[in-house]
Amino acid sequence: MESKSTAAQPAFPAVLDYHSGFGNDFSSEAIPGALPRGQNNPLVCPYGLYAEQISGTSFTSPRKHNQRSWLYRVKPSVTHEPFRPRIPNHVKLVSEFNQSNSAATPTQLRWRPAEIPETPTDFVDGLYTVCGAGSSYLRHGFAIHMYSANISMEDCAFCSADGDFLIVPQEGRLRITTECGRLEVSPGEIVVIPQGLRFAVDLPDGPSRGYVAEIFGTHFQLPDLGPIGANGLAASRDFLVPVAWFEDISIPGYTVVQKFGGELFTAKQDFSPFNVVAWHGNYAPYKYDLSKFCPYNTVLIDHGDPSINTVLTAPTDRPGVALLDFVIFPPRWLVAEHTFRPPYYHRNCMSEFMGLIYGGYEAKADGFLPGGASLHSCMTPHGPDTKTYEATIALGNEAGPKRISDTMAFMFESCLMPRVCPWALESPYMDHDYYQCWIGLKSHFTGDEYISKDSQDVTKK
Repeated sequence: MESKSTAAQPAFPAVLDYHSGFGNDFSSEAIPGALPRGQNNPLVCPYGLYAEQISGTSFTSPRKHNQRSWLYRVKPSVTHEPFRPRIPNHVKLVSEFNQSNSAATPTQLRWRPAEIPETPTDFVDGLYTVCGAGSSYLRHGFAIHMYSANISMEDCAFCSADGDFLIVPQEGRLRITTECGRLEVSPGEIVVIPQGLRFAVDLPDGPSRGYVAEIFGTHFQLPDLGPIGANGLAASRDFLVPVAWFEDISIPGYTVVQKFGGELFTAKQDFSPFNVVAWHGNYAPYKYDLSKFCPYNTVLIDHGDPSINTVLTAPTDRPGVALLDFVIFPPRWLVAEHTFRPPYYHRNCMSEFMGLIYGGYEAKADGFLPGGASLHSCMTPHGPDTKTYEATIALGNEAGPKRISDTMAFMFESCLMPRVCPWALESPYMDHDYYQCWIGLKSHFTGDEYISKDSQDVTKK
């Protein structure tokens, strides 16, 4: 808790406290007794606080899907001047994907890691859309952004009215202050900030970059485990939710930046929005350490489908079809016999955007670097590069167990066909020679004796 009359940079403790669990109904108090007892909205709240509800789903959503939290704050969030379009405008954010602002391409795309900007750039200014589909206005779709920043946000907070942010830092820790409390997120961890919640990002290590998946009209949930059973993949108890923390400080000219329909708007107020003394509910930010993921893999033959490594899913109305899955490729053992162990060659009705947090990726011997990205859209062929294929075949069937270590790749996979933003297609980091990694694949066909030299028809001699 911080209570001052002037703005000060709140110090993050070396170790933050968290609640544990996924989708739980939490209760959290920075001051004992700040939560009302027996009701949500009493005439006068403890300590003279204001009661404010934030709804992440409609009031009448089924109880098992309903998400909302009650916030008890020093001043309500409505206490601000009117929103106005942000000046200068942020021209590289999109949430309504169409022919006027993005392009369709079935070509395999890959980007090298973006450099950290030289000019002062915070998380908001360093955020840019790479691709996406659908519309935040229609409450169905997604956007994939990347960010590259070098300074902390100062006297401002950000929120997206468009959708949930799943943030994957690749370089540099993020210290995130939210209305529900504070989180520290390191590379190798992820954080989800629900739609509408205000937050500010500090960069304790200086330069930082990473990836963001934003989903419209739904929220992330844990995937069903099916025949796996009751345990495995991402465990509920490993998700961490911040405990209540607040600052009661006067900050004239404090700015709230709201993303609304892909555009940025700003509103001024004279206090910190992080003035929530207590809260309860199931609508809150959370983080997860990817090293805690319990992977499953084949123990006899064949390469398993990547869906077995799903951490979080944002479902559609069709069973088993995701608006967006977050899938990881963590350290694990490969033991399959008589099997091509790297990912198989593939054409997918889903679209796959991949990133690399650290290490290498088993299907690409060269070119796919930490901080880089690739996009293989609907039905676009993809798979191991030439070096990976030839090296794997050369090992033959005598390859013993192998542990893949010191790596963390991930995939955002969607049933929608993404459109790509022009600045991503024209980026100086675009790898225009990506296709070359497959050009060297040669024929290993051994059935020449079955081919007629005259007609080239397949006929047995």
